[in-house]
Amino acid sequence: MTKIGFAVSSEEFTAPRLVEIAQQAEQHGFDDLMISDHFHPWNDRQGNSPFVWSVIGGIGSTTGMRVGTGVTCPTMRIHPVIVAHAAATAATMCRGGFYLGVGTGEALNEHVLGDKWPIADTRMAMLEESVELMRLLWQGKETTYEGEFYVCENARIYNLPNEAIPVMVSAFGPKAAEMAGRIGDGFVSTSPDKDNLQVFQKSGGKGKPCQAMVKMCWHEDESQARKLIHEIWPNSGLTGELAQELPTPRMFEQASEMVTEEMAVGDKPHGPDPEPYVQHLQEYVDAGFTELYVQQIGPDQEGFLRFWQAEVAPRLGLR
Repeated sequence: MTKIGFAVSSEEFTAPRLVEIAQQAEQHGFDDLMISDHFHPWNDRQGNSPFVWSVIGGIGSTTGMRVGTGVTCPTMRIHPVIVAHAAATAATMCRGGFYLGVGTGEALNEHVLGDKWPIADTRMAMLEESVELMRLLWQGKETTYEGEFYVCENARIYNLPNEAIPVMVSAFGPKAAEMAGRIGDGFVSTSPDKDNLQVFQKSGGKGKPCQAMVKMCWHEDESQARKLIHEIWPNSGLTGELAQELPTPRMFEQASEMVTEEMAVGDKPHGPDPEPYVQHLQEYVDAGFTELYVQQIGPDQEGFLRFWQAEVAPRLGLR
């Protein structure tokens, strides 16, 4: 049976509000939580981007939810030794469990230290090496490592969780999906792309969890829901490699001027009718995804949670 969790957007909310939303999601029947990890929001209208590891500590200490990042880039802005340390501590804080979602990142977040933004193949090689290094550190032994991209000397993580930390790998193309199958404990996506999922499974991912974050926007007025999507997430209507290459929120805003309301809304469920939500989630189930994380766009998180519990969850056979 497909597991359905809740996703919170670090780009839209302050740290205290994110903790509060997680608590409310648990009260409305969600046991699993995914949280985005950014240095910048995609645009100034979203307006937030707190340090995710502090937020995870707050969520882990005040809920019993399983928590994971969707996703962290452990290659440039934060060295993988430090990500390994942060993830290990987070896993000891989250009573319901913790997983580390990883990906090759976006220039939007990773260029901030002034490093050159590498080409995609280099970013994938960096990610593969970073995962290898983090897993060595999670063994709890003193570690010295010299790879192509990373070095660490005499590093030991003293505070480790009782269970191994699953590493879920985000992949949006066949090369990345192949790598995810080889090195990942699971697969992460944002679309019901059956082809990529099958590449992951054929490359070593068979039987491993497959996660997807699914955006939606509940509002009593369907037209207002469409306006919210276009206002807050116009960047979701951008195509190609812009999401990986543009370095600032200002540039995303400029690019998003070309995005119409129809393009931003796309296939996202929205408005007061529960059936489109059920049908859209079924597309992911049919594609083979085993964990879905639903994200409400906009400030009315409580309204969505009430709608979900009363109208959508029963149609999905959930409590």
